[in-house]
Amino acid sequence: MNKRIGFIGCGNMGKAMVGSLINSNQKLADQLLVSVRSEESKVAISEKWPIHTTLDNKEVVLNSDIIFLAVNPNQYEEVIKEIREYVTDKKILISIAAGVKIKQMDEWIGAESKFILSMPNTPVLVNAGMTAICPNDHVTGEELEEICQLFSVFGEYEILKEDDFEAFIALCGSSPAYIFVLIEAMADAAVKLGIDRKKAYRMAEQTIMGSAKLALETGIHPAELKDQVCSPGGATIAAITELEAQGFRSSVIKAMEVCAEQSKKMNDEVY
Repeated sequence: MNKRIGFIGCGNMGKAMVGSLINSNQKLADQLLVSVRSEESKVAISEKWPIHTTLDNKEVVLNSDIIFLAVNPNQYEEVIKEIREYVTDKKILISIAAGVKIKQMDEWIGAESKFILSMPNTPVLVNAGMTAICPNDHVTGEELEEICQLFSVFGEYEILKEDDFEAFIALCGSSPAYIFVLIEAMADAAVKLGIDRKKAYRMAEQTIMGSAKLALETGIHPAELKDQVCSPGGATIAAITELEAQGFRSSVIKAMEVCAEQSKKMNDEVY
């Protein structure tokens, strides 16, 4: 991709995405421009990556074709007022914050501006993320294809309706935290059973990664893959029975429902 890519703000997710781009292709560093709020942050980023940094958001917009808005949702209106007059119809703005609405962005930026909602998750840092994408009506098919190509650097993506974003946050945006809790619980159990903690974490992490890869690459239904591990009267089916008795599935479903509800509540408060 021969496009200049800008980031306004560079918090945890912004850093993950910048790092992912550079990890995928060191030459992309020459195409990146990042604005931050303090000289301290500017120096820290410059020391971490060979990219141009600035304290001026307008500089990012003027010198970028694709601009990621990587600030907190409550800062969007202020930032957009600052850069609005420099956003031409040749530039594409992309949000990466939860709760941003296309209608609100169209009002803030201007009716003809090109804008894309996106919601990446933290595994983008290792080019294994999952991102939801939703363009406004002014993004052309060719431009959307180009943006999808960019997001493929971060991992996988899905084009979704805006109304599906709360569900996506529960399924993919917040779920890395669920998985990390599962890894921690598995490792704790292994330690209780006598395995060294460092080894327990590594084995739990590899098992979860391998299981996900098996499901992805074979296309076999997860229930069938589970059945393949469960021998009649065996240890695995005993473990599954205990998980069911403790409400494992219903706990996951309820947690995701609560996550989606909280996300919607927070979005309504901000916008």
